[in-house]
Amino acid sequence: MSFKYFRYLIDFVLTFLSSLLLVLSFPKFDLGFLAWIGLLPLLIAIHGKSVRYSFFLSFICGLLFFAGIFHWILVVPKYTLLHHSLFVLYLPPYFGFFGLFFSFILRRWGITPALYGAPFIWVSLEYIRSNLSFMAVPLALLAHSQYQYPVIIQIASVVGTYGISFLIVLVNCAIAAVVLSFYETLQLRQRFHLEIPPNLPLSKERVTIDAVIQSRRMTSSDRRGFQINKTGKVLVFIAASFIVFTLLYGYLTSSRPIIGNGIKISLVQGNIEQEIKWDRKYARDIMQTYAELTHQVSKDQPALIIWPEGATPTSIHQDHMLYSEVRNIAKESETYLLVGSTHYQKFEDEGSKKLKYLNSAFLISPTPGAKNQRYDKIRLFPFGEYLPFKQIIPWPYINIPNISEYVAGTGFTIFEVSGSRFGVTICWENIFPDLFRQFVKRGAQFMVNITNEAWFGKTAAPYQLVSMSVFRAVENRVFVVRCANTGVSCIIDPYGRIVDRVKDKRGQDIFVRGVLSGQIIPLESKTFYTCHGDLLVWVSLFGSVGFLLIAWLHKGGNP
Repeated sequence: MSFKYFRYLIDFVLTFLSSLLLVLSFPKFDLGFLAWIGLLPLLIAIHGKSVRYSFFLSFICGLLFFAGIFHWILVVPKYTLLHHSLFVLYLPPYFGFFGLFFSFILRRWGITPALYGAPFIWVSLEYIRSNLSFMAVPLALLAHSQYQYPVIIQIASVVGTYGISFLIVLVNCAIAAVVLSFYETLQLRQRFHLEIPPNLPLSKERVTIDAVIQSRRMTSSDRRGFQINKTGKVLVFIAASFIVFTLLYGYLTSSRPIIGNGIKISLVQGNIEQEIKWDRKYARDIMQTYAELTHQVSKDQPALIIWPEGATPTSIHQDHMLYSEVRNIAKESETYLLVGSTHYQKFEDEGSKKLKYLNSAFLISPTPGAKNQRYDKIRLFPFGEYLPFKQIIPWPYINIPNISEYVAGTGFTIFEVSGSRFGVTICWENIFPDLFRQFVKRGAQFMVNITNEAWFGKTAAPYQLVSMSVFRAVENRVFVVRCANTGVSCIIDPYGRIVDRVKDKRGQDIFVRGVLSGQIIPLESKTFYTCHGDLLVWVSLFGSVGFLLIAWLHKGGNP
């Protein structure tokens, strides 16, 4: 094997290693500490490479990473390998552009500016991926790998989830600065055959090497590559300082007791199989399951009992007998009942009346005649609840079936139970930090997420979604109560700690039937993040543009 092909092999091994380390950082593997070195092999692989080749290597890294993270999506009914290929091919370019921009700055300006700019570029690309219209995929952000480390993630109440991603990339770059500095030193020794006595002080070694560089008139790009020995120290110092501050802030914050008047909340995990969920012949069995579980948990005398998303087999808004049954369950339990149910609404369409759907959460009062409250899902799931731009994009040509159209809600409803206010997110709304914080900003003292994840089977998907809910609790410093049809149903405290979850005697927490009661404390806290949102993202966007613009104007290299 020639040296050229051996170098290609090394590049691909490093690229694969990065993707493997990152995949292992996320649920279900949960080796979150690996994320702190996960990008290091990729940074080494693309160092000194052309812009196009760096894009290619980073694209491959992204392809392997997303294929490993989202393998569970293949179990979703009617989801084919064709759809998966389109989905997977959409995501890797975000990695690819990271490598491209990093390499561009490196070749035009130098390795040190590239390492400084990398966290800004990464966060910018994560934010774009998370908010790009119907193609928004805010899953598997680097920060989500840290959900099991409460001390680390407390800083999210200030800088948001993207701030944790920024810190992880910064640490990867600081380590890369040390590794690449050592590598450059070895290269210089080999190139100029330096024979430096082992007992020579480091300062003299540097002087010797610098003298050789000057005497042999090395190129400016070579000098920049080696200067990381000096300026890289600043990057290492900055990263170390941020880590120390983050750990100190996290320890002091998470050590504080959660003080306030608590209320008891109960969750019902019905574990209704997706295949029978909407089959009318099973409607009676489904309602009997929820009625029995509700009566069982009502013995704990909670202030609120929660059912998951779409719990009722038909719409309680249209089916009056079903509505009466749910009201009776609430009355017999003597407590408020939060129920997920599809809600029908009539819309005028070219002179004819047409039914469309609203995915809703109803708060049913135990008091006869009391007015019920309702929240309609705002952020609909593309290709599950609607087809985006279906008048323009011919989705049937790529075998995407037509679906029943849902309509988005328009208001952030704040419910009230026993003097405590709370908001509700439905399904994947919980993974959008800005949408979530709007409820807290409008007065919610705790949050409830109702969801149905039976689609994903016994895979890592429910655990990945739980990891994101942890960050919503920390960002806004509120309790998050999560009620899922098949799990994971749990209570998360304001410090992101999973207090308890529904599980069976074997400790299984998905695809089991059960109930859970727990005490939560409604809180009035308004964090910096709740009030101001993702300011760090805007800093990253402007910072990325600044680094790229200066690199473009710089005359020290060629892309």
